[in-house]
Amino acid sequence: MIRPAAILGIAVAAEVLRALERNDIANGGVWSATPGMWQRFDRPWNGPGGGRGTAQLAGSIAVIYDEPRRNEITIYRVNVTPAGLAAGWDVERLCDDALSSVGLTLATCPRADLRPPPRPDPFHLPAQRDPRSVPSWG
Repeated sequence: MIRPAAILGIAVAAEVLRALERNDIANGGVWSATPGMWQRFDRPWNGPGGGRGTAQLAGSIAVIYDEPRRNEITIYRVNVTPAGLAAGWDVERLCDDALSSVGLTLATCPRADLRPPPRPDPFHLPAQRDPRSVPSWG
């Protein structure tokens, strides 16, 4: 989990998505970006008919589109596979690779504004329901 979650503003989010599309596995790149998940492979897919072939998944970045506001993207979880770890990937490097097209790194990315939940008012107790006040339908 990335705490607090990283937030990509409207312009940055659009540019990151364009960069991931340019470097998509369908275009001979190493990224597969779908709504909700960005996956980084160690090399372009080289299998028959454009299949995965010997390419191995290095890691995944879980994202939410249109959060916290419309056209923004929240990066909230990153997983690095055993193959990715063996190749030298870690959470920060994986995120930095995805964000590098806009000059951001995970360390410099804006973060969600976490506020503690409001405390209950100790002087306002929930109304106690009097069982005699239940209407009878008979």
